[in-house]
Amino acid sequence: MDAFEAIKVTFFQECDELLAELESKLMLLEQGQTDLETINAVFRAVHSVKGGAGAFGLEALVRFAHVFETLMDELRAGRKPCDPVTIKTLLRASDVLADHVQAAQGLVPEVDEARSAGLVAEMELLTHGGEAPAPVVEEDEDDFGFTPMAFDMALDEPLAPLPEPASGWRIELRPHGRMYASANETGLLLRELGRLGPTIVVLDDSQLPALDALAVEEGWLAWTVELHAAVDEATVREVFDFVEADCDLTITPLGAPAAADFVFEEEGPAVLPAGDELDIAALLARVQGDAAAEPLAPLAPLSALEAAPAAPVTTPMPASTPAPAVASAPTAPAPVTIRVDLDRVDRLINAVGELVIQQAMLSQRVLESGLARSSGIALGLEDLELLTREIQDSVMAIRAQPVKSVFQRMPRLVREVADMTHKQVRLVTAGEDTEVDKTVVERLAEPITHMLRNAIDHGLETPAERLAAGKSPEGTVRLAALHRSGRIVIEISDDGRGINRERVRKIAVDKDLIAADAVLSDEQVDNLIFLPGFSTADAVSDISGRGVGMDVVKRSIHALGGRISISSAPGKGSTFTLSLPLTLAVLDGMVTTAAEQTLIAPLPAIVESLTPQAADLHHVGGLDPVIRFRDAYVPVVDVALVMGFRDAPMDPTQGIAVIVETESGQRAALLLDAIQGQRQVVIKSLETNYQQVEGVAAATILGDGRVALILDVDTLVAIRRSGVRSDFKLAS
Repeated sequence: MDAFEAIKVTFFQECDELLAELESKLMLLEQGQTDLETINAVFRAVHSVKGGAGAFGLEALVRFAHVFETLMDELRAGRKPCDPVTIKTLLRASDVLADHVQAAQGLVPEVDEARSAGLVAEMELLTHGGEAPAPVVEEDEDDFGFTPMAFDMALDEPLAPLPEPASGWRIELRPHGRMYASANETGLLLRELGRLGPTIVVLDDSQLPALDALAVEEGWLAWTVELHAAVDEATVREVFDFVEADCDLTITPLGAPAAADFVFEEEGPAVLPAGDELDIAALLARVQGDAAAEPLAPLAPLSALEAAPAAPVTTPMPASTPAPAVASAPTAPAPVTIRVDLDRVDRLINAVGELVIQQAMLSQRVLESGLARSSGIALGLEDLELLTREIQDSVMAIRAQPVKSVFQRMPRLVREVADMTHKQVRLVTAGEDTEVDKTVVERLAEPITHMLRNAIDHGLETPAERLAAGKSPEGTVRLAALHRSGRIVIEISDDGRGINRERVRKIAVDKDLIAADAVLSDEQVDNLIFLPGFSTADAVSDISGRGVGMDVVKRSIHALGGRISISSAPGKGSTFTLSLPLTLAVLDGMVTTAAEQTLIAPLPAIVESLTPQAADLHHVGGLDPVIRFRDAYVPVVDVALVMGFRDAPMDPTQGIAVIVETESGQRAALLLDAIQGQRQVVIKSLETNYQQVEGVAAATILGDGRVALILDVDTLVAIRRSGVRSDFKLAS
């Protein structure tokens, strides 16, 4: 990949970040946070996308972004109100802007031109006060040579002719530091002025302090430009539309006195022919004193310079031009970030995982050798274990990513599905900063997308139905993320009609998914929607009814080592809960044994371990054992029996009870033979290497090379309550 393409890739990466920022700020506007800071943030995001697109000649993207930012400029100047109609238009415009970016990137074949043109027209109407801008008449269309004149009706005679546009302008520009911070560049402004006509550019560096007093975040340089072109002042000011608030700017006709607060030294001004590019390199050379003042040669478009936000360039000044030191308030250093290819991070994580396994093997060998714990080798291995753990935590922190990157894609989806179903929908999000492994984040998008579409299409009623039911015509869909018991939980809920269990059951019977005389609880009926081929849609549409439904979501979640559950109340709505591991790489666990099998219990789910006493054990109905724990009774789960490792239950007093807490807050006691100790283990997918097994979340490799199973606590408790044993059998 050449340098130009590499810069282009970086630009599109930045576009993804800018579009995410744009979406989040527009959502704040929709929620009523119409302060100037939020409006400016929207403007900057669109402006940055446009600036980079212009550098790469993406004309369609530039044209759309220009109309978008022009409307935003009206809003931030207070000339137009940020009302709900405008915000709705901006939200749809952000969707089309994303389409233009994807089309420029080659991810989609083309943009819907009709939709794009329609939004351009809407934004122009809003920008120009409800009226389309007047058509521009080219000079060669005027065949009459008409010259406008003012006419005094009282004297019945013409007055002096209207003034012609000035033949030239003096532009005095002193940028502030915030102009550069908002990704603007003086060189590009000078280039745009050069396109209007011949220019004479003079640099003023008299305010530049000595190097030891230089604050790079400030703007120390100023420019005066003589523009020799017959254009009006509005045309000149248009060049500075987006930076006028971030600089000192004076525009006066040539011949008028210069502003008193600007002092320019005439040091070999350079005249540029109209339309040519400004040679930024030569200009910088002049600042550094490395080049004599001479006419600046034309330069090819500055693609690399425009592709990324630029900062002020500061260089040491000659000793003959001392300047007083300027004190500036200290500022906190900005975080330094780098972009790293994801494959490299994955390889690093795999290597650290192998390091953890090797460290465990060494510890196992030392233990088997009978060396004293106070020996030098044993102490060295303890230090190695601590260091390995620190490396593991640091590497996993690199992979951690907020779920915001997924959540920010959903408002557009909700708007599109709401329009297709003719429903009024409000999306509420919570917990966007909840962090999880990047692999989990990336694979969350598809199931969440499907479930949101399902919630709007099947869960929410139409506005008329909601009004008839005494509800607001606008339905609410809530998307939330939180940490619970060492896992990440995603909740998708709606305030709609809830699951129609009678209809669900009838559809399942008609499709031969269950027997007509099957006795099912409400929970079991709700879970019928996860069966392959199940759909409640009456007709096939772009949203649903194709027989590919919630079973796909369930498989996707299970593939991540997670699970999905439903709670629904007729007439009030439904909640779907996705529970997933925080990472697919490592786990802190308790190493235990049951029927001579080594099992790992996830440490975040463990509350306490104890030796059961006969006085604390009771049986419900003479069958199901429970144990007294802190003034409450919790069910006992014989792990080896439930997993099928043995056929007869063990005597609880001969084992160890590990009290665990499920994600729903319910407690149970896992009955095991013994506890070997606590260890950090590397997670290996059992489904990928063998098959999915109820009660087992994953597997790991122990220090002695054996494979151990990682228990799925919630599923074990559910199996115990259902009374159905797992069919798991160890492969020989």
